[in-house]
Amino acid sequence: MKLTSYEHRGQLLVGAVVGERVVDLSSVVLSLGHDAISRDSMLALLAGGDAAMEAARKHLAQASRQAIALNDVRLLAPIPRPGKIVAIGRNYADHAAETGVKPFENPRIIAKLPSCVVGPGAVVRRPTGVTKLDYEVELGVVVGRRAKLVSRADALEHVAGYTILDDVSAREFQFDVSPAQTTFAKSMDDFCPLGPWIVTRDEIPDPQRLALKLWVNGELLQDGNTHDMIFGVAQLIEYISRYMTLEPGDVIATGTPAGVGAFRKPPRWLQPSDKVELEIAGIGRLLHWIG
Repeated sequence: MKLTSYEHRGQLLVGAVVGERVVDLSSVVLSLGHDAISRDSMLALLAGGDAAMEAARKHLAQASRQAIALNDVRLLAPIPRPGKIVAIGRNYADHAAETGVKPFENPRIIAKLPSCVVGPGAVVRRPTGVTKLDYEVELGVVVGRRAKLVSRADALEHVAGYTILDDVSAREFQFDVSPAQTTFAKSMDDFCPLGPWIVTRDEIPDPQRLALKLWVNGELLQDGNTHDMIFGVAQLIEYISRYMTLEPGDVIATGTPAGVGAFRKPPRWLQPSDKVELEIAGIGRLLHWIG
């Protein structure tokens, strides 16, 4: 399934995308005892676990004729306000190399604060005074089951699905100040375009075999594959859950391949009116603009 949050006729709803249409899953959310018209509805659906996913699949089979056209809705970030976003720094060997560091022995954990999330088609506003605005295409892992002290062998059982994430950064706050303000650099308003939907785990059995790309104004700037991650999805869940409980709706931003703007010669910074497109095989394409 492709799970989405969307706005239709002034209501915030949860649904599933089937082809070029959206099926409303409000009845499933209501059956879980939650308000179906809420920015937290996706969190409620994910917290319902396997039973909720099965109910959603049955509803899709019965209600497909009631779907509305994608063009008639506004897609939102699939999780408008995640509980937390755990980002992983320099998790691709080629990206580590372009930054001039050796691969880390353990994952480098960074936070992106949930208030920076925006949806497909959003305008990422460049803050006043920021000139070194950068992009990073990343696989977003959406947690579906509470995870604490999870083994690597069982880790993927705790995944609800996968989405696309742009880890936008104000590099002057990350690299040009001491001490570095990495979380701040990555958590400014609009700095986490997310979407366009969550593809459930059953449709992506191996998250380590996904091509991912990013274009700015049609120019391909990042072209990698998740098999080049230093720490794969299962290993990341094992490591993070050793110290921090992961909860349904949390997102892990798994790192980016080489080609980011900061390490190009000369650097390539995002500018107002730039069109940024991100694509991950098996998930789809996420578009946003720079304002």
